[in-house]
Amino acid sequence: MLEYQIEQNTLTLQLSGNIKNEDNDAKRTGLYADARAQNITKIRIEGAELEAWDSTLVALIYNLIKQTNAKATVEYDKLPQNLVHLVKLALSVNRNPTQEIPKKLSFVERVGQSTYEGWQSFKKGLNFMKENCLSFMRCLRGTAIMRKVDFLFVLGDCSYKAFGIISLISFMVGLILAFVGAVQMQVFGVEIYVSSLVAISMTRIMGAIMAGIVMSGRTGASYAATLGTMQVNEEIDALKTMGVPVTDFLVLPRMIALMMTMPLLVMLSDFMGMLGGGAVGILMLGFSPAEYWEYTYKALSMKNFLIGLFHGFVYGYIIAICGCYYGIFCGRNADSVGVATTSAVVSSIVWMIVITGVLTVIFVEFGL
Repeated sequence: MLEYQIEQNTLTLQLSGNIKNEDNDAKRTGLYADARAQNITKIRIEGAELEAWDSTLVALIYNLIKQTNAKATVEYDKLPQNLVHLVKLALSVNRNPTQEIPKKLSFVERVGQSTYEGWQSFKKGLNFMKENCLSFMRCLRGTAIMRKVDFLFVLGDCSYKAFGIISLISFMVGLILAFVGAVQMQVFGVEIYVSSLVAISMTRIMGAIMAGIVMSGRTGASYAATLGTMQVNEEIDALKTMGVPVTDFLVLPRMIALMMTMPLLVMLSDFMGMLGGGAVGILMLGFSPAEYWEYTYKALSMKNFLIGLFHGFVYGYIIAICGCYYGIFCGRNADSVGVATTSAVVSSIVWMIVITGVLTVIFVEFGL
């Protein structure tokens, strides 16, 4: 139980028996009110008859002392030493630390700082790519530390498990291309060339782009989230401590699996896109299947088909590198995993578009 009395600006608090889960609000409210109303200069806490207590007693004593604005001296009479230690520890902690106001940088300083941070990030990315190239060389020599079971797992995750979403998206893209193209071609009475439009656009670039965007949101985000969670749980630190190359063990199987499966997914995307275009041409424009197939076949070329597969191969590398990079260099909290996942998807899509522009210029210059 808890009893208190105030005499000559001295508050005496007597503790006895079992004080656990203290919920005597009326007594506590009166205690705090009297401590605030009186000019308390001394607090004496007697615990000779105290038998059992818990953290609620620590909070009660702490709040009592705070009611006097910490002006009163405190005496502990036969209190348990661990209880006294906890109270003193609570009183010694500054619960309102001062916050340093960050220095406001000038425009030139901000530009310089952003440039420096960008350059450091660029060098970090180049070094990561170099380490992955060395890991790939070790894989070719058969000396890379990579488990077969890990490779087969990620291979299945980014191959047949992605067929459904790739097929659906590519079918709808082909359907949209055919429908939009037909609206314009009907003006000139050449609707039949919708089949050629869909065949050329899907095999040369659109099939690869759609497969790349879908896989960046599906597989690239998965890579970043998986490796980011391993970073939060310090599993990557454990691998480094054991001397296991992280790029061999974690990045290499994901990179090889995605580079192998992306060309296959691009072929699936090409076929489903042309199938979607055929649905518009046959069901809406009234072409016969044989006629639509004839014009589609005439528009197909091995050059466009191989260019599309090469784009898919490059996209696979970009998605794997971005996903693994942001996952491995993730922060140490849950929010960092979300940031890493978002950054991986955005970066992979941006770099795919940039590389597409570069490759397009190169192919045009070489007449491809």
